[in-house]
Formats: sequence, structure tokens, C-alpha cells
Amino acid sequence: MAKPAHRSYSRYALEATELLGLMIRSARVERKLTVSDVAERAGVSRGLVHRIERGEMSSSIGVAFEVATIVGLSLFDSEPTTLSRHRSMERDRLTLLPQSVRTGTKKVKDDF
Repeated sequence: MAKPAHRSYSRYALEATELLGLMIRSARVERKLTVSDVAERAGVSRGLVHRIERGEMSSSIGVAFEVATIVGLSLFDSEPTTLSRHRSMERDRLTLLPQSVRTGTKKVKDDF
């Protein structure tokens, strides 16, 4: 399947990504780290760090989280045990839900 030329995103997703980028940039500047320093520590290009800071949607979420960690930005809770507890709760919740979601395959004949 060909990649679409332009993808639309919700306003919420765009604003949240921009906010994350601004928070990362602010934390980087406060810690007096250059874009090159952060890129080197994350193992990515300077351009990718710039794109993350601008809030571009094409940036990888994993890299964005790693850059946030490098600059000292706590995205959820500051305590690792709290993050682990939330992760555990979500995993437990997912075990109670169905493994997959399927749409009905049979067409219901409801014309009486």
C-alpha cells in the first residue's frame, strides 16, 4: 500500500505533540545542552532532535521519549515505581479484555 501524500491529524494530537516538543526544548536549554549533545547521547541526528522540538508528527515516539529522558523531562510520574505500577495495572486490565476485536462476519437477515 502506498504511503499517503498528506495525513491529517486531530487538533489534540497536534497540540500535544507541539507541547511535548516545547517542553523538551525548554528542559534542554535549562540544562544548557546543545542539540548536538542531545543527538549524540540519543544516537540520532540533530535534524531529528529539531523535528521533535518543533512537534512534527513524523517523529518516532520512542526517540521523543528518549530525548525527553536525556534532557531530564519527566513525562508521567517522577518515581519509577509509580510508572511500573501503572504499567502493571494496564497489563492486568488488558488480560481481562478480548485478545482481538472482530467485526461480525455473518450478515443478519432482518427483513421480516
